[in-house]
Amino acid sequence: MPTLYVTAPPGAAADLAKTLVDERLAACVNRVPCRSTYRWDGAVVADDPEEVLFVKTTADRVAETEARIAEAHPYDTPCVERFEEDAVAEPFAAWVADATTPE
Repeated sequence: MPTLYVTAPPGAAADLAKTLVDERLAACVNRVPCRSTYRWDGAVVADDPEEVLFVKTTADRVAETEARIAEAHPYDTPCVERFEEDAVAEPFAAWVADATTPE
């Protein structure tokens, strides 16, 4: 079961999370506030507020979920990383599968 790691500005994170769950692309999205330091357009941006989104989805929904994130995300180049989780409790994996099955 994959988890997508996504960062987003605080003002967009809640809407992005809700969209992914509403559209059954994610069973759950955990949002964690963070501060980011990064290089953009040749300059270092320090102490930028963001939220980390941990997007719980299934392997067969990853491509569609990534595409939807790219479409809905306010950044030109959103951070989307995929974590593969081989050791997931079966009841949780079953819940994610059920919650991401299109109606």
